[in-house]
Amino acid sequence: MKKDELEKILFNQSSFSISEDYYKYLFEQYKLYIESAEKISDRRQKSNEFFLALNTAILTVVGFAIGKGDGFPPFFYILIGSGGIIICYFWYRIVRSYKGLNGGKFDVIHMIETKLPLSLYNSEWEILGRGNDKNKYWPFSHIELNIPWIFIVFHSFVLLKFLIPVLIVIYPILMGPIK
Repeated sequence: MKKDELEKILFNQSSFSISEDYYKYLFEQYKLYIESAEKISDRRQKSNEFFLALNTAILTVVGFAIGKGDGFPPFFYILIGSGGIIICYFWYRIVRSYKGLNGGKFDVIHMIETKLPLSLYNSEWEILGRGNDKNKYWPFSHIELNIPWIFIVFHSFVLLKFLIPVLIVIYPILMGPIK
């Protein structure tokens, strides 16, 4: 969406005449919107903590079971590895969703700041190179998006460690003897 189209949606000036009250209400809404952006960031962090703890627990249980050699059937490990991969994919999608939501919220914040005396967030973003200069600032979301993929690799090792031997045994049964 173009900036001027977004401004028409965002700034409903027909309901207020530009007056001191207008700016008072604008600032109050700005503060509320900043607060809602912070709540999204808090939810995003809690989501990451949940998925990190879940994946760590899964891999700890698998590591403990393999180390003890308690004789769980390969199907158990195949199921756990597959489930871990699926969980991590959902984690990745949730992180991307939060990244988009935060990005949209800060675009709106930057537009509201054009009507306020100071553009604090926009100025800070400019000083930080708009997230394009890793020497100044590397957005957390760039790191955050890779963590689920690291766990996918670990879960894939578990899956393949037990799936390959099963396939080696099952393949001749299903396909018949090699001629």
